[in-house]
Amino acid sequence: MHAIPICDWLGGYDKTWLRPDLIAGLTTAAVVIPKAMAYATVAGLPVEVGLYTAFVPMVIYAILGTSRPLSVSTTTTLAILTGTQLALVVPDGDPAALLTASATLAVLVGFMLILAAVLRLGAVASFISEPVLTGFKAGIGLVIVLDQVPKLLGIHFDKGGFLQNLLALFQHLPETSLATLAVGAAMLAILVGLERFAPRAPAPLVAIALGIAASGLFALHTLGVETLGYIPQGLPALTAPNLDLVEQLWPGALGIALMSFTETIAAARAFAGRGEPRPEPNRELVATGLGNIAGGLLSGMPAGGGTSQTAVNRRAGSRSQVAGLVTAAAAVATLLLLAPLMGLMPQATLAAVVIVYSVGLIQPAEFRDILRVRKMEFLWALAAFGGVVLLGTLKGITVAVILSLVALAFQTARPPVYVLGRKPGTDVFRPRTDEHPEDESFPGLLILRAEGRIFFANAQHIAEQMLPLIDAEKPRVIALDFSAVPDIEYSALKMLTEGEERLRERGALLWLVGLNPEALSMVQRSPLGETLGRERMLFNLSTAVDRFLARKDISVALKEDVA
Repeated sequence: MHAIPICDWLGGYDKTWLRPDLIAGLTTAAVVIPKAMAYATVAGLPVEVGLYTAFVPMVIYAILGTSRPLSVSTTTTLAILTGTQLALVVPDGDPAALLTASATLAVLVGFMLILAAVLRLGAVASFISEPVLTGFKAGIGLVIVLDQVPKLLGIHFDKGGFLQNLLALFQHLPETSLATLAVGAAMLAILVGLERFAPRAPAPLVAIALGIAASGLFALHTLGVETLGYIPQGLPALTAPNLDLVEQLWPGALGIALMSFTETIAAARAFAGRGEPRPEPNRELVATGLGNIAGGLLSGMPAGGGTSQTAVNRRAGSRSQVAGLVTAAAAVATLLLLAPLMGLMPQATLAAVVIVYSVGLIQPAEFRDILRVRKMEFLWALAAFGGVVLLGTLKGITVAVILSLVALAFQTARPPVYVLGRKPGTDVFRPRTDEHPEDESFPGLLILRAEGRIFFANAQHIAEQMLPLIDAEKPRVIALDFSAVPDIEYSALKMLTEGEERLRERGALLWLVGLNPEALSMVQRSPLGETLGRERMLFNLSTAVDRFLARKDISVALKEDVA
């Protein structure tokens, strides 16, 4: 594996990928470029800053990133957080001061992401389970759709939380622009129709081209249909960060860095295709970190992987990071050549593209599959979904991860204990169930299996499960199968020692079977190891059963062992 990820995939690049990458890159550009400009205005910055952010970080990520379809520019959340920070340090809204503050903020975010990579904090992504991702995708898909519907209807209101926006949407429905709605409906029909009846056609490009053509030919703006409007031309200039702002900006930069990484790794994992390399969190931190630093130095704003634009990129056929380079090239072409033409695009056309590709994030079948397999993980998915919808992306995913960890801790603290029987004619031992009544048991011998690491939080629970089984069968020997126990913590070992003493007082013996090396070492170094000796620590269950059956006078042996 090379230090620079582009070396890993560029050498094996399949020429047949070029066409889908070109189409996907251009299609994504049609979504990314206008949205990046819009997000720049959300942050209180000039629209061209959005174009710079769709160019520089995209190139850096294509070279250093590990996700093939991830599209990196700015996002709604990053724009809102950026605007909040900029308003604190530049309250008068001076354009030059805003550009400097934005550059400083982006560079700070970049350094924090790289520091996180150095500290190997990318491992936090391992705490985002597949059910959490399912809920995250569905929640963000619903949020994106609701965010785009007003553009489809030509109505305006102050944005807030999901429920607030939903209520405002219904309140402003009477203000719907029929001309805008007609354009939006036509775009949706074109997109859905082409996806269904001509799936190989670049549906978003066709819709966007038709939208621009209709806007120019019929002067749709005169009918109240909003277009993207004027876009300044020119390449970004070098902007030096202002170190005097670091003290004020670093807390906000930390939050933006956390959001950038959370959205980036969640989107990268959510859209990873079968057979593609899994995104590597620490490399993602480096790629997005350097992208933010370079973007800030070239007048950009904080950036990260975008869920909706990555969804468009993936659905449009992206096969590699070349699609990202095409998107970046389109941003440069827009800056230099296409600004007037792109300015004619109706907002409703863009909204239709985003809606069509975001609806696919909502997969009820995945929720059903999770529920069918495990109810607890279904609740994780619902928590992620509800958290994203009601609390926002970062808070929602944080709540879901915390709930996942709490649920995992609960499961770890309550491991099952099984009574084992032997499958007739074999050396296979399995939990005794009504499904296999023919499995062999051995009068006087109770075989129990515990699973997982035994430690202070679950030792008592394990004992509480074992004692009723021992009381019910009153065995002469209890064989504990520890083959599925990787380790025994000291508190649990002490409890096991005390349990062995109580069993001997009741005239029963404890055998430990199948101890793993670390667990065996722990037992041997303890008083329990001296008490058990080699005689009562056995290699496997077959050996234990053979030894039990071979002891013709078990009662005499018990007296000897107890003595």
